[in-house]
Amino acid sequence: MENKPISRTLRLLSQLMELHEVNPFKIKSIANAAFKVDKLPYPVAGKSFEELEKIDGIGKSLATKIIELLQTGTMVELEELLAATPEGVVEMMGIKGIGPKKVAIIWHDLGIETIGELYYACNENRLIEAKGFGLKTQEEISKAIEFRMASNGKFLYSQVLPEANALLDELKTTFAGALVEFAGDFRRTCETISELVIVLGARDQQLATNTLSHSNVLSNIVVTGDHINGELSNGLLVDIVCVEKRYFYKELFMQTGNDEHIEAVLKRIIDTVDQPENEELIYTKAGLAFIKPELREGDAYIEKAANNALPQLISYHDLKGTLHNHSTWSDGVNTVEEMALYCRDVLKLEYLGMCDHSKSAFYAKGLSIERVLQQQEEIDHLNKKLDGFHIFKGIESDILNDGSLDYPDEILKKFDFIVASVHSNLKMDEEKATARIIKAVENPYTTILGHPTGRLLLSRKGYPIDHKKVIDACAANNVVIEINANPLRLDLDWRWHQYALEKGVWLSINPDAHRTEGLDMHYGTLVARKGGLFKERCLNALSLAEIKQAFANKKSH
Repeated sequence: MENKPISRTLRLLSQLMELHEVNPFKIKSIANAAFKVDKLPYPVAGKSFEELEKIDGIGKSLATKIIELLQTGTMVELEELLAATPEGVVEMMGIKGIGPKKVAIIWHDLGIETIGELYYACNENRLIEAKGFGLKTQEEISKAIEFRMASNGKFLYSQVLPEANALLDELKTTFAGALVEFAGDFRRTCETISELVIVLGARDQQLATNTLSHSNVLSNIVVTGDHINGELSNGLLVDIVCVEKRYFYKELFMQTGNDEHIEAVLKRIIDTVDQPENEELIYTKAGLAFIKPELREGDAYIEKAANNALPQLISYHDLKGTLHNHSTWSDGVNTVEEMALYCRDVLKLEYLGMCDHSKSAFYAKGLSIERVLQQQEEIDHLNKKLDGFHIFKGIESDILNDGSLDYPDEILKKFDFIVASVHSNLKMDEEKATARIIKAVENPYTTILGHPTGRLLLSRKGYPIDHKKVIDACAANNVVIEINANPLRLDLDWRWHQYALEKGVWLSINPDAHRTEGLDMHYGTLVARKGGLFKERCLNALSLAEIKQAFANKKSH
């Protein structure tokens, strides 16, 4: 073993000891030894115990640890500390700008155990409330985590959007008169993107290729035939496909759908379609209604397109209100009134559902029974004061380990609606996790099942559930399933939207907003469209009068 890995191991030991508040003198001596070993001009391996203990800054105790490390590849003390520390917490110490003291606060005070949860907390502005953290530290941690995500080669759709739009605008400016459009995963609004594909149709294909290959639009450019590959400053891979203008729509079709979808459409075409005037013509030749880009995953919609029975996909303008939002009563940044005024005056919505955290969510200032009643008084006052707008009394009630909600029935019945969500004990196996959620769904007070798997995209898989059993339970108990619009969640996964709709389950596009800026349901709407949702089955596409009736009907059963 070389000096550097020995030094790194000693450093990790000192960090873990600091995290677990071991003797400060011991921590300092091990950290100092880690530094000394790294700077030695000769290898430590091969030295005898006597030689090691004579090295400045090492001594008898640390010589013993180094010998143990060299002989076994680890140290008992290190293994004991690792066993007592969640894996994600250990990973956090590798993030630039966070030392063991800050990690301890993140872990013990905020209850955060993974990098994904930490990134989510940064996005929800939760970190600035912790001791020793400010807005600048929160931003630095968020950027460091984004850099780690990017190094894995995958990006959230929301991360890619600004750079993608800027690149498209630049290409349109550079190639005036050319046809330029996104394709691939991005055009299909996939939740994560590994490559940005753009199709460019120009009168002079060769000139366009040459221009791009010598431009500063991309770095690390490689030209292969009509493909110009490179990457953006954030590391996102880009593939620009240059074709003659007359082949643009055929190429756009070929580059948009996944392979299974393209094959399913092309095998229905008898004639050749080399130079279509638009993509619609390709589908017409295949005897199909036009399938929108977001639905071009496999052959799921081919039969519906053949029977002219495609859903009229929901649009952002169909949404009349927003449910599942947090205020300063729990871990939100804005007051209930500020959230309501933003919804009414900026977003032009008809209603707001307040769903602050329930009493079990101690890390998010969850509401005690007394505070629930106080908040409801405030909401009553605001509803008298606000013209042309209504605030519904909701709660995001924690689903406890046994599937029960964390308030007694006499409190649960005081809410207009209840979002039931899992926030703790995420490591259950599929059978237990499924049973836990089904019990919560069967609670007569549960209106909406919140973020059903608890996933955080690119960072936490979420707990395993039997989706069919959970969706069937929601159908049987008239429970709506949330499509969490936070771009880190987008949960319920779009792959299960159709099954839910076929079973008669309603969906709700919920922002899970913790501040006014988070009230935008744009990403939730995109993923809802991808799942084939239409407004007639979206809870928050109901008007104020309609949703009041829906909540009343639920409570009366």
